[in-house]
Amino acid sequence: MTDATTTPIPTLVSAFDKGLDGLGTAARATYDQQYHKSEFAHMGVPVPDLRKQVKGLYKEIGGRRAVHDDVTGLAAALWDTDIYERRLAAVFVLAQGVRLLTAADLQDVTLMLRDAPMWSLVDPLAGDVAGKIVLRDREAAGRTLDRWADDGDFWLRRASLLALIPGIREGKPDLVRFTRYADPMVDEREFFVRKAIGWVLREIAYKDPTWVAAWVTARLDRLAGVTFREAVRRLPEDAAQRLTAEYKAAGAGRGSAKAAAKAGV
Repeated sequence: MTDATTTPIPTLVSAFDKGLDGLGTAARATYDQQYHKSEFAHMGVPVPDLRKQVKGLYKEIGGRRAVHDDVTGLAAALWDTDIYERRLAAVFVLAQGVRLLTAADLQDVTLMLRDAPMWSLVDPLAGDVAGKIVLRDREAAGRTLDRWADDGDFWLRRASLLALIPGIREGKPDLVRFTRYADPMVDEREFFVRKAIGWVLREIAYKDPTWVAAWVTARLDRLAGVTFREAVRRLPEDAAQRLTAEYKAAGAGRGSAKAAAKAGV
């Protein structure tokens, strides 16, 4: 016997859709679509309102008594659409029921990441869903992150980094895995990967600024500006100032080397 919902999931999703009617505006929908450079249709529903609707929906599948298959089934039904708010709702459902998810569920999360080419869907899937699963099962879930880190899709590479943040915030940073992921990614030109490396370093710096300062120092001649700025943002002022001066000097050196190479010197 389980506490699974007796209301069919399609019925719940239909009611959820009706609940969203009137919460958004055309102006906000247009703005959101342009801001996210989104390929999806937008309803213009504010995120707080969407979260409130999802909480009500989650109660319909049992709330704290919800079972695994209802959580994943509801998320899958919500995701099966070209409407942005529905897809974001699917992510919120998984995040709310993450205690029920296991490393095996990361197979579906991988498919969602491949089908979610925008940071506002990728980031919560990585941090609020995958990252929480990794906290409970670092070995099995970590193998999935390893594959993401080496994937040709930069959104999965970004997700592999951001999924490490919950562990950092819990005081269980996987510094070896972070370095293994980030070191080859440092040389990438993709902004969203460069930014993610910096964000993870910023999170580590809250509790271990010495480690971050050393990590950055060893790579000053390779770090993109966006990575460096995020990395030093939470360092002690003296360390941040020292590294900034060294980073600028390293940049000047790179510029001189490029100019010399271009001139054939």
